[in-house]
Amino acid sequence: MTDLLLGEHRRTLDNRYRVALPKHLCLELAQPGESLILAKERPGTLSLWNGQKWQRRLDQGISLVQEKLQAGRMAGRLEEVQRLGRLLSTRHTSVQLTDRERLLVPDGFRQFLAVEPGEQVLVLGAALCVEIWHPSTWIRYLEDHMSQFSELFTDLSS
Repeated sequence: MTDLLLGEHRRTLDNRYRVALPKHLCLELAQPGESLILAKERPGTLSLWNGQKWQRRLDQGISLVQEKLQAGRMAGRLEEVQRLGRLLSTRHTSVQLTDRERLLVPDGFRQFLAVEPGEQVLVLGAALCVEIWHPSTWIRYLEDHMSQFSELFTDLSS
């Protein structure tokens, strides 16, 4: 994947807790049959990542934490390590898309997204991943961050 994943699309969560994703976003994220990772980002927001890239990044981070633990460099940070473990245990799961680019939102992720069947979600290309937002959470995010767009774009593109 070299292109940025971009776009905003309204979708409806069906009665089986599935959401249809735009085909172009799916193809940029992973090839058909490749595993994907669904992650909890912030209440009302889930993100979908390429499985291989996610796992490589996760393995590197966990390995570094383990090395620090073994070297005794985390002695004063054991509560933080436990918190990391708790969050790692619940933050993400492996998922597959159906043949029609539909994502089944797993049970623990449904509550985090806070959307019921028949309600709308927003599917966004977030440059590096695809995000699924509760509409009111997305509006609040835009209200908090849209005024910073020009500065952010200039900073990242110069």
